[in-house]
Amino acid sequence: MSATERLVYRFGGDAVDGAADMVDLLGGKGANLAEMTRLGLSVPSGFTLTTELCAHVLAHDGAYPPELAAEIEAALKGMEKTTGMKFGDAENPLLVSVRSGGRRSMPGMMDTVLNLGLNDETVVALARRTGDARFAWDSYRRFMQMYGDVVLGIGHDRFEEILDDYRLECGVHNDDDLSAEDWQEVSARFAAAIREATGAEFPQDPMTQLWGAMTAVFRSWNNPRAATYRRLHDIPEDWGTAVNVQAMVFGNLGDDSATGVAFTRNPATGAKEIYGEYLLNAQGEDVVSGLRTPHHLTKAARTAAASDAESLEEAMPEIFAELTRIFGLLEKHFRDVQDVEFTVQQGTLHILQTRSAKRTIAAGLKIAVDLVAEGVIDEAGALARLDPDALEQLLHPRLDPNARAEVLTKGLPASPGAASGVVCFTAEAAETQAALGEKVVLVRTETSPEDIHGMYAAVAVLTSRGGMTSHAAV
Repeated sequence: MSATERLVYRFGGDAVDGAADMVDLLGGKGANLAEMTRLGLSVPSGFTLTTELCAHVLAHDGAYPPELAAEIEAALKGMEKTTGMKFGDAENPLLVSVRSGGRRSMPGMMDTVLNLGLNDETVVALARRTGDARFAWDSYRRFMQMYGDVVLGIGHDRFEEILDDYRLECGVHNDDDLSAEDWQEVSARFAAAIREATGAEFPQDPMTQLWGAMTAVFRSWNNPRAATYRRLHDIPEDWGTAVNVQAMVFGNLGDDSATGVAFTRNPATGAKEIYGEYLLNAQGEDVVSGLRTPHHLTKAARTAAASDAESLEEAMPEIFAELTRIFGLLEKHFRDVQDVEFTVQQGTLHILQTRSAKRTIAAGLKIAVDLVAEGVIDEAGALARLDPDALEQLLHPRLDPNARAEVLTKGLPASPGAASGVVCFTAEAAETQAALGEKVVLVRTETSPEDIHGMYAAVAVLTSRGGMTSHAAV
């Protein structure tokens, strides 16, 4: 790369280097984070490493240009100034997330590392600063699990086995029943598993952690699920991904904290209504992974679903009102329906991401017509947004409302249409049976992005956990 070529672009706080029209260089996520900063929204500060840097890293076996270290150091100092925290500090540590961000949205296909910067020292500082030792040790074990999986190549299932065994020892079923001391013990067991698998201790130096995570997220551009997704969606292999390093905000700091995913209009029907889900006292991965079933954002959606759980509108009315204002601003500015991720940390709202929302073709038709009627786009723009190949969704089979059937179970209708087929319980079995000409229904407790090959082979997917905005639904 050229010695004068810029590799790092800042966003959040008082610093912003990018803009929405730089999507080829900064990826969709990085470009929109910069644009939201320009709009004055509460975006946690951070920086974006470019897609061109990704191409360099992949072509040079993980090696970086020598000038990158100085650019990252300067960007971290800017984040420290904005947040009042310091990366690796033993008193007030700055923690960061490391996320991918391609030119075109690829939900869940590439890797993410959260809570980076925690170690045996900073976890104690985090517990002291927040006054919540349970939260601190829970965050540390989450980070060790993600880092061990994404960066060190230790299977996610290994950590889940350790956690399952520990819950059995304690005689509890849910993570909520584990104390700070329990999470400290789980962290120690995770560290031992990492030592056993790698022959080395879990890295304690935050800069070592950061370089390892950045490299792993760049390399996840070529992981099997991302490659499959690109092939299915005609995304060029040479585009690469940007990487976004962003200050952590926590939705799991008590009942005045939350995390959620929202669409500014209903992506299934096109109705002009807020659509989405949230969880109190949770991190973002808890919502989108499908490991927990989240709650509705609006009172109307909760009432329609006959749910006992409070909606965000009821639980945090001021936050909901501010979100409603922001959704209107984003939709008007980007001139399209937005898919927004947000976190509430101890009563303060933060916007983590916005992107054009995926939608059914039926919803797309209604949204396009409505946006023209509202004067947001013209007719030519509306037609350009419709995918001709997606029109076949309008022909999806549906259940005859007059048919008699024995209902075994009911769930959330996350996508349109009806289907029938042979039940398969693994993605591999679904792919194999589909190749033999069978129509397959993939049935799982929850799905993960690794299941993409089985999900695309199946005519339907059924899960026992997760919500309308989980990876499987999106």
